[in-house]
This record gives sequence, C-alpha cells and structure tokens, in this order.
Amino acid sequence: MERADEVFGKGKDPAEGASVKELHAKTGQLAMENDFLSGALGRIFGLSAKR
Repeated sequence: MERADEVFGKGKDPAEGASVKELHAKTGQLAMENDFLSGALGRIFGLSAKR
C-alpha cells in the first residue's frame, strides 16, 4: 500500500501513452476489419467466422 502510487503510475505524464481518441479509432478500425473479413470468409467458403 505504501508504494501503490508507483504501481498505478501516479506522477506519470499522461502524454506518455496513447490518447483515448486514438484508442477508440483503432478499436473501430479493427472492428470494421473483423466484420469485413468475416463476411469475405463466408462468401469464399460458405462458412462464417462468427460462432
């Protein structure tokens, strides 16, 4: 408990990591790619990647 601030990053610069906006954009991009590839797999093999 005495060193919890070290573990959870108290005092770290917030600009050090990715921004929330960038992470939301990446999540959206990956979701679109997943949907596209799932549909393409279904058209090619008559299967679905979704279970």
